[in-house]
Amino acid sequence: MRSPNSRYNSVFVICLLLFALMLPYRKTLALLAASFVLFAFSGAAFATENEALAIENEDAVVEEDSYTSDVWERIRKGFRMPTLTGRRVTTQLRIHERMPQYIERMAQRSSKYLYHIVEEVETRNLPTELALLPFVESAFQPEALSYAKASGLWQFTAATGNVYSLQQNLWKDDRRDVLESTRAALDYLEKLYAQFGDWQLALAAYNWGEGSVARAIRRAKARGLPTDYSRLRMPRETANYVPKLEAIKRIVLNPEKYGITLPEIDNEPYFVQLTKQRDISVETAADLAEMDPNEFRQLNPGFNLPVIVANHNSSFLLPLENLDAFLDNLASWVDTGKPLSSWKLHRVQPEETTTSIASLYNMPEEELLRINHIPKGRKVLAGSALLVAADASDTEDITQEALQARLALSAPEVRRVVYRVRKGDTVSSIAAKYGISQSSVRKTNRLHTSIIRVGQRLVLTVPPKSPRTNRIVASKHNTHVVHRGQTLYAIAKQYKTSIASLRKLNDLDSVRIYAGQQLRIR
Repeated sequence: MRSPNSRYNSVFVICLLLFALMLPYRKTLALLAASFVLFAFSGAAFATENEALAIENEDAVVEEDSYTSDVWERIRKGFRMPTLTGRRVTTQLRIHERMPQYIERMAQRSSKYLYHIVEEVETRNLPTELALLPFVESAFQPEALSYAKASGLWQFTAATGNVYSLQQNLWKDDRRDVLESTRAALDYLEKLYAQFGDWQLALAAYNWGEGSVARAIRRAKARGLPTDYSRLRMPRETANYVPKLEAIKRIVLNPEKYGITLPEIDNEPYFVQLTKQRDISVETAADLAEMDPNEFRQLNPGFNLPVIVANHNSSFLLPLENLDAFLDNLASWVDTGKPLSSWKLHRVQPEETTTSIASLYNMPEEELLRINHIPKGRKVLAGSALLVAADASDTEDITQEALQARLALSAPEVRRVVYRVRKGDTVSSIAAKYGISQSSVRKTNRLHTSIIRVGQRLVLTVPPKSPRTNRIVASKHNTHVVHRGQTLYAIAKQYKTSIASLRKLNDLDSVRIYAGQQLRIR
C-alpha cells in the first residue's frame, strides 16, 4: 500500500511538471531542476532518501526574445558557418533531391534527439550546423555501426571514444548513449576548432583525423598551395564530408525548394532523464512506460545487456509523454512486491559450459548466448561473468564487485580480415588467396554481384588454418594485430619504422586504424 505522503508527493510533482510545461518561454525549467527526487525503486514508500528515482533535465530558461516554437527555425537562426559552394555541394544536393523520402525518414528519426543536441550546441555558443552533423555521420541512427567499427549517432571509434571518456565495457557502450556521445562529440569539435581556427577544417579533421589534416596543411604550405578546405588535398570521403553537411543545411533552410517536407519538431524536450538506485530490466522499464521495446532502445541504445544496473548505469531516458504512465505503473508494480529486475550474474566455474549453465537457470542455451552476445562456437572461460535469469526470490541488485567481472571467450574459429581491393583483383582471386569461397565474400559484404572496385574495403571471414593464416602466424614479426587504443604512431615506434611506410604497406588512406585490424610491418 502506498503511503499518503508518497501519493501527495507524486501529485505535487506532477502538478509542478504540468505547470512548467505551460510556461511559454522555457526549455522546460529543467523539469523542476536536475535532482528533484520523485520516488523509490524499492519498498512500498516513495521518495526515500537513499533509494530514489529523479527526473533530470539540465536545460536553462530561455530569454523571451530568443524563443521559437519550432526546432528547425531555432537551428536556422544559429547558422554561422561560412557557406560552402562548388561542384561537390551541387552534386550532394542533386543526390538528396533524388531521394526525398530518405531525407524525410532521417529527419523523422532526428525528432527524438534534435532538441537536446541544439540545447548543447547553443549552451556552448557553437554554430547550429553542428546539430545537423548526425545526418551525415549516422543518418540519426543511434545504433549505427560503420565498417571501421565507429558507433553511435556521432560515429566514435573505440580509441577516440576512450580519449573523450566514453565508457565501453560489458555493460554499456557510451558511444551509443545519446547524452554522453553528444557531450563527447561537441568536446572533440571544440578542440578541433581551437586547433585549426576554421570550422570546415575542424569538420574535415573530425572525419579524417586531426593529424591527417595537419599534415595535409603542412604539405600544402610547403608547396605554396592554398590550405582552405575546398582546395586542400584529402581523400574523397573527407572531400565530400562538408559538402554533405552543406547540402543538409540548405535543405533545412528551404526544404520546399528541394521538394522535401520536414516533420514538425516542437521546441521542447522529447525525453527526460530518470535516475534510479535499483536494478531494472530493460523490458520492465519499457512495459512500465507503455512503450514498444524498440522505441525504448532508440532512446537507450548504450545498454549492452537487458538490465539497467543501479551500481553502474544510474539513469535512462523516457519520452516526456510516457512519464505519467511510467509513474502510475511503477507505483502499482512496487505495491505487488515483485522485483524490477529478472536478471543476475553467474560466475563461470571450471568445467562449466553454456549448456550446463543454461540448464541450471532453466534457460534455452540459445537465449543465454544471445543475451550475453556470445558468438556461436566460442567457449566461455572460467571466471567470466554471464547474465542469467533470476527467480522471484532473487531480490538483490548486482553488486559493484560483480560488475568488475568480464566475459572471456576462447579464440574464434575464424578471424576477421579487412582487405583493400587492388587493381586486377576479383572476388574469385581474393577468395582463392584467403582459402575461402566466393559466396562467403559476397555474403559477408552483401554483394549482389561479383563487381568490386579498386580501393573498396572487403571484410573477409578467414579460417584459422587457411594458407594465408598459417603464413601470417609463421611470420608474426611481419604483421601486427591492432589492440584497442593503439595509434599508427605507437605501432611505427614499436617496430622502428615510419608512419608513411606503414600506410604504404597497408594501403591506408589515413592514419585511422581500429582494434583487430592486421597491419603488415615489413
